[in-house]
Amino acid sequence: MKILLIGSGGREHALAWTLSQSQHKPELYFAPGNPGMRELGLRLDLQIDDVEGLLQFAKREQIDLTIVGPELPLALGLSDQFREAGLGVFGPGKAGAQLESSKAFAKEFMQAAQVPTAQFRFCENREAAVQALKAFSPPYVIKEDGLAGGKGVTVAGTKEEAISAIERASQKNMPVVIEEFLAGKELSVFVFCDGETLLPCIAAQDFKRIGEGDTGPNTGGMGAYAPVPMATPELIEQIKNKVLKPIQLGLKAQKLPYQGLLYVGLMVSPVGECKVIEFNARFGDPETQVVLPLLADDLVDIMLATVEGRLHEYAAQGIQFKEGCSAVTVVLASEGYPGEINTGKPIAFPQYLPQNAHVFHAGTKVLPDQSKVTAGGRVLNITGEGRTIEEARQAAYEVVKQIRFEGKTYRRDIAANPS
Repeated sequence: MKILLIGSGGREHALAWTLSQSQHKPELYFAPGNPGMRELGLRLDLQIDDVEGLLQFAKREQIDLTIVGPELPLALGLSDQFREAGLGVFGPGKAGAQLESSKAFAKEFMQAAQVPTAQFRFCENREAAVQALKAFSPPYVIKEDGLAGGKGVTVAGTKEEAISAIERASQKNMPVVIEEFLAGKELSVFVFCDGETLLPCIAAQDFKRIGEGDTGPNTGGMGAYAPVPMATPELIEQIKNKVLKPIQLGLKAQKLPYQGLLYVGLMVSPVGECKVIEFNARFGDPETQVVLPLLADDLVDIMLATVEGRLHEYAAQGIQFKEGCSAVTVVLASEGYPGEINTGKPIAFPQYLPQNAHVFHAGTKVLPDQSKVTAGGRVLNITGEGRTIEEARQAAYEVVKQIRFEGKTYRRDIAANPS
């Protein structure tokens, strides 16, 4: 079996590592991949937005399954072109990917499908957005209506901060969605969807703010853990009945084909009610780095069932995860992230890794002498596994201490108080 994985971040490294564990022993190709993935397969000199180049490679090499990691190729319609060519691809087409690429589309979809979510206003320009602020109370939630790499959301405590966020979006010619602020605790749920059946994974929780105690600006994510104690069987049933069922009916009613992974970002109120705060049309980063290491079923089998419309085969048992196991991931970032950063800093790795820890590369580069340097805002994801969240946390932070590069930035409170 030949599998092409598109992307180059920590999420893709975690996907590649999980795929390599499959009983199918697939031949893996990465476009373009990253230095941490070198031992798992062949890296290609193809970029994620080179849809035609990727398509021609998949045809020529007779790739059995293409997996789209990041959001950009989905928004460009890569999956549509692969399907038209008769190629198996895991990822929604351009229409379905609008659930991520357009915040307004996602909110209108939820409104029509009666998926519980925050009240909102869509504003095409600065003047309309400033006027719309009058309908909301602080804190204000301002979302750029477009792909923003997980960093297009501002929670503004004052009207002045909200107007600044609106002006930043306006400078990029981006409309905005203004939402009511939802209080509570966040949950991330990955949902496999084959167009008919929706099957959720275990819930994870990520940490979006750069600073400890959830302070500072939003990032792509500074860490995550799974499973989440508050995701009780009762809460999962509520999510299935009040969130996933309406989504399933809404996809059918709106004739929105969807085959791939739907990321559902939820806010759980203090009284235990769930509302959807966002959709992604692919695996989340860094939640993938804690969910996949806990997977007991074969990821290749699940993805093939998704692509072939056979997810109902898993419906009775659900997707299986390791019992009595937890995972925690800590992101090591460059100094200054999510703002201005300097790259090219040499990275020193520990000589040995314990069996219960993984280092997933996100923003690294290999020099001619084979040494590795920083090459992005988020540089490495350190994942620890254990019987408890605290055990997994200790495993991750033990490795974090041993990795060195100038300006190493990370949060010390990831999963410190699991909810």
